[in-house]
Amino acid sequence: MQPRDVIKTVLAGKTPPYVPWSFSFTEEAREKLTAHFRIKDLESLLHNHLLGLGNGIGFFTDRGHDRFQDVFGVVWDRSVDKDIGIVSGCVLHEPTLEHYRFPDPLNPMLFEDIPAQLDRFPERFRVFQIGFSLYERAWTLRGMENLLMDFHENPGFVHELLNTIADYNIAQARKAMTYDIDAVYFGDDWGQQHALQMGPGIWREFIKPVLKRMYGAVRSGGKQVFIHSCGDVDELFDDLVELGVNCFNPFQPEVMDTAALLQQYRGRLSFFGGLSTQRTLPYGTPEEVRRESRRLLELGRHGNYIFSPAHSVEGDVPLENMLAFIETAQQQPGFRKC
Repeated sequence: MQPRDVIKTVLAGKTPPYVPWSFSFTEEAREKLTAHFRIKDLESLLHNHLLGLGNGIGFFTDRGHDRFQDVFGVVWDRSVDKDIGIVSGCVLHEPTLEHYRFPDPLNPMLFEDIPAQLDRFPERFRVFQIGFSLYERAWTLRGMENLLMDFHENPGFVHELLNTIADYNIAQARKAMTYDIDAVYFGDDWGQQHALQMGPGIWREFIKPVLKRMYGAVRSGGKQVFIHSCGDVDELFDDLVELGVNCFNPFQPEVMDTAALLQQYRGRLSFFGGLSTQRTLPYGTPEEVRRESRRLLELGRHGNYIFSPAHSVEGDVPLENMLAFIETAQQQPGFRKC
């Protein structure tokens, strides 16, 4: 069975021959692995089952002095965080879109890597990525404090902003679905370490109806919906099932009971993630990492689970701990390297 078929089996809630995985690393963590293996391209060693297409955090222009500008005009300071950065300044100073022009959702650079990637990894499950897909895109443009106030003081503007962002995403997703892909992955953090940033009432009033449009466009195109939202958001899982979500990431053990949720939603929702990037990976021993990895693999052996660290592995994780979870996944009975 090819990795693509293993993922399809998992998403269907059926028992796979082994639990599939997909690992990602920040720049600092990746440097540790490439130095250890003495190879620049880790993909031939990781045997990931998901193939990410497009770009999960967007496309940037280097403005110098650790400043990078995305296609929406937002400037990101990467003097500390080298992978994404911190938003610098505000694009929408007032609650209006009157003088703002959205970028082209069909810009060729958003799709130009797809044919080559499909040729290189034909065996993988293909996922087109749209990062900062709604709420996050809104606050990066408007500023988080401004947007949270706008929910109360300028609700008409918020509805307009979110729906215009959705129009952009839907156009991009529909173009991506003209290629032989399997899913569209929407990134959009709603949670904190405890509860939602905006509260469930505002999420259901402003965000949920727009998600219904976006996810519906993907499902009507015959593709699966993957989403990413960091934080304590499990109170939304019934809503997400209702909206047609197939797979949820990052499945953080620090903020939710992963074992209980996997059992509760098996057959209705798949999960991708689960290995602690706040506790186990940076602070555990290699044996503790192996033990937790084996526990997760056992939980997921009946389907609806893709093994992975809860987020991209950070630079504070010891090399030995990275090797521990990679080796544990690849040593599963039933797995054969392609």
